[in-house]
Amino acid sequence: MPRTTEPTQLSLFDVAPPADPVPAVPRVDAAPSAPPAAASPPPPPALRHPQAQREVLLGGHRVGYALRRARRRSIGFVVGPEGLAVSAPRWVGIAEIEAALQSKAAWVLRKLHEQAERQRRQQALRIEWRDGATVPFLGEPVIVVLDARVSGAVLDAGAEALPGIARLVLRVGLPEHATPQQIRDAVHGWLQRQARRIFEERCRHFEARLGVRMTRLALSSAATRWGSASADGSIRLHWRLVHLPLASIDYVVAHELAHLREMNHSPAFWDVVRSVIPDVERVRRALREHPLPPDD
Repeated sequence: MPRTTEPTQLSLFDVAPPADPVPAVPRVDAAPSAPPAAASPPPPPALRHPQAQREVLLGGHRVGYALRRARRRSIGFVVGPEGLAVSAPRWVGIAEIEAALQSKAAWVLRKLHEQAERQRRQQALRIEWRDGATVPFLGEPVIVVLDARVSGAVLDAGAEALPGIARLVLRVGLPEHATPQQIRDAVHGWLQRQARRIFEERCRHFEARLGVRMTRLALSSAATRWGSASADGSIRLHWRLVHLPLASIDYVVAHELAHLREMNHSPAFWDVVRSVIPDVERVRRALREHPLPPDD
């Protein structure tokens, strides 16, 4: 068997989080019967991928999917924020692709529903950039208060917060008539400074436990990755992770630092991650399911 070259960079997610892939589908000789309608969930609000070239009837619902021909041996599905995408070898016919889709009809419809629900929750978190806005920080709500007497931005923690009221207040040095763009830029700047401080601290913590050395930490705003690691020891982490609880940040940090020992996603790699994050499956699932406010 020819020797393969390991990649010099690996990322935590290769598609926009949280695209949900199903294991590749082997070739099939005939289309299995579609699952009964009662077993399928009701149709999601949107069933058509914006780049859809084809449609298929799944569980009584017409689904438009994006088809990509790729150099691979089997058919693969991904249900992401935009809808259903299918990758298939060039030699596999449409009938065979859609037979494979029929075999996963209930899974596809369920995942389309989950994506629609996630987007609904995300839109509910949309921030209205004004005095009194609420912004998530380390999993907790923070109230933004405009205070021209403040230099920059200062976080106050109120120990005696009322039930249901955020105990954290971010005082931002802007006048009451500041524009939404000014408020957004000031808060994002503060969040990015906190992200660098927290990420550096957590990287140093896990470096010692994993026996690796990070050579450089950079903040990322990539649309498709939480983090990435390079063979030269460089780590990139998405600054918006700072919205999430510390357990989620620790998982991403540990994941990327573990690549400095295992530049792959082999069982040995996951053993390295579990050595510092024992409940990795639960934490990873929570990360994938936790919505972020829209970045606007």
